[in-house]
Amino acid sequence: MRINKFISEAGKSSRRGADKLIEEGQVTVNGKKAKIGSQVEPGDDVRVAGKQIFIARNNVYIALNKPVGITSTTEKDVKGNIVDLVNHPFRVFHIGRLDKDSEGLILLTNDGDIVNEILRSENKHEKKYVVSVDRPISPEFLKDMSEGVDILGTTTLPCKVTQLSKYEFEIILTQGLNRQIRRMCEALGYNVYRLQRLQIMNIHLGNLPIGQWRYLSKKEKNQLFKELDYTPREW
Repeated sequence: MRINKFISEAGKSSRRGADKLIEEGQVTVNGKKAKIGSQVEPGDDVRVAGKQIFIARNNVYIALNKPVGITSTTEKDVKGNIVDLVNHPFRVFHIGRLDKDSEGLILLTNDGDIVNEILRSENKHEKKYVVSVDRPISPEFLKDMSEGVDILGTTTLPCKVTQLSKYEFEIILTQGLNRQIRRMCEALGYNVYRLQRLQIMNIHLGNLPIGQWRYLSKKEKNQLFKELDYTPREW
């Protein structure tokens, strides 16, 4: 692991801040001054300003029911950021995004490696949403949404769309474009007034109250790791 990532995951600073600490000569690895790009191995003695730092050995995997108005960012100076809402003792970060106006399931973790694995497979794993729009849903709308809509200079991938009521539908995506569902609806003349994510891969929101979080169960984690062909590293 690169030294700046180690310092960041230990909660000491951001990666950019870690690089500054290294340049100032405040970081040592096994008693020697670290350099930008230095690698850290499990068991290495890493110190900042003479104080040894550690990455938590216990990886945490969290499911949060994000409320509307909370921003998917780890920037602490942003009011209503997701990290302050969760208020976990470990330094956790969100996997992917759920825009400020949307609610529902979002995953957080202190395991940086699995974040990359999930985002890398963004166009493979399913995410389920329930969406309410401002006018009656037509058969043409359902057909166009499911076959693909032109947004952001591309055509969205085919997806599963099911009408739930006059103004509400369920959509299952295997894609993660910026504000994708809202943009798809707008391109077809509809405005979204409620968007809730219910599922990411094998993880379901269930009856988790808005604004509350829970740890993934052992069964959920094992299935998630299996689908990603992923084995957590131990430090």
